[in-house]
Amino acid sequence: MIRVALVGPESTGKSTLAAQLAAHYQTVWVPEYAREYLARTGRPYTQQDVARIGRGQMALEAALAPLANRVLVCDTNLLVIKIWMEHAYRTSPRWVAEYDTAHMYDLQLLMHVDLPWEADPQREHPHLRNYFFEWYQRELEGQKRPYQVISGTAHERYEHAIRLIDALL
Repeated sequence: MIRVALVGPESTGKSTLAAQLAAHYQTVWVPEYAREYLARTGRPYTQQDVARIGRGQMALEAALAPLANRVLVCDTNLLVIKIWMEHAYRTSPRWVAEYDTAHMYDLQLLMHVDLPWEADPQREHPHLRNYFFEWYQRELEGQKRPYQVISGTAHERYEHAIRLIDALL
């Protein structure tokens, strides 16, 4: 099974592309656990909440992986949690980095910030998109793991991602 994770700043089309890729490959996709969790709490998040979200994301991915058909598409991964916590709290739990280092994805798609910002009650940083994009890129480079930048229109992103995944199949 090929594991693909979509990472990057807010409002870059991760969820849309994840759903499209899952439909294309007739497989399941792992949605962003944070969305459901934050909607359920109905209050500002805490550092403990973000840690719970990370654990929930891991559990959701583990639960859905056996249902995948050749490709498991993950809307996010713990790199997102790591960056979120380090930005918000200047630290993240050791287990986040350890899990992220040990848990391999065959491909991470780093979503570029060239799509227009779409406001959403759970989005916080429209003015920091380039800052976060560069942070993600530094982290991915440091991990020395396979990743590709996905940019362009929604259709161009979809086509590029399919070519990359097809090359792994």
